Amino acid sequence: MTLPPALVLAAHGTRSAEGEATIAALAARVRRARPGHRVEAAYLEISSPPLDGILAGLPGPAVVVPLLLAGGYHVHIDLPAVVARAKPGALVAGKLGPHPLITSVLVRRLVAAGLRSTDAVILGAAGSSDPGALDDVRAAARLLSVRLSRPVTVAFASAGRPTIGEAMDRLRSGPAPRVALASYLLAPGFFQGRLEECGADLVSRPLGADDELAALVWHRFDEATAGAAWQGAARRVPGAAGGLRAAPASGG
Repeated sequence: MTLPPALVLAAHGTRSAEGEATIAALAARVRRARPGHRVEAAYLEISSPPLDGILAGLPGPAVVVPLLLAGGYHVHIDLPAVVARAKPGALVAGKLGPHPLITSVLVRRLVAAGLRSTDAVILGAAGSSDPGALDDVRAAARLLSVRLSRPVTVAFASAGRPTIGEAMDRLRSGPAPRVALASYLLAPGFFQGRLEECGADLVSRPLGADDELAALVWHRFDEATAGAAWQGAARRVPGAAGGLRAAPASGG
């Protein structure tokens, strides 16, 4: 009897124990959403267990869902290469963001942090040297802007412009009495620390372990498996630079 495909969550990796605990908690929510389905959590670098080891040890087919909010090197190059080497028959699903479910979590995190109707809002992300990844974050900011009915400024803690500091300077010179920063990060770690040190009046917690994120993970899994033949060869999708992944849904 053919085994159903396992779901493998592929996170970037972190030196933060709290960050690793957050990924474990998210994986637990994913498991609870579909009891009896095999779910594994693994990392591309730094943290353990490594993705290649988890994939190589799976007895049946697998779908890898990147726990990544935007495109870039890991989505288009690193992750597909690891999967192709460790388990060539596996499918790679689309990245998580942007998506309205993420927007819902962002709004709840901002409200919990004390967002006011008069606050200027920044969506703060790690950043990337990949223009497409930056565009993904800008798309997420547009979704958040619509939900909050106010402008949302994108800013980056690493590669990308404007920087968090540049965005803060511009908004501090504007009419808003306070600046709220929405963390567009999945888990605590180095970049969350940089956001919290930027001088904003409030900074939301990372997206973290959330039932809506768990639902989004299964949505990406279902996209990847729709029509899959599981004949030992991973499905190639046009436009996935150098790699294997499921075509993203029109909604994000």
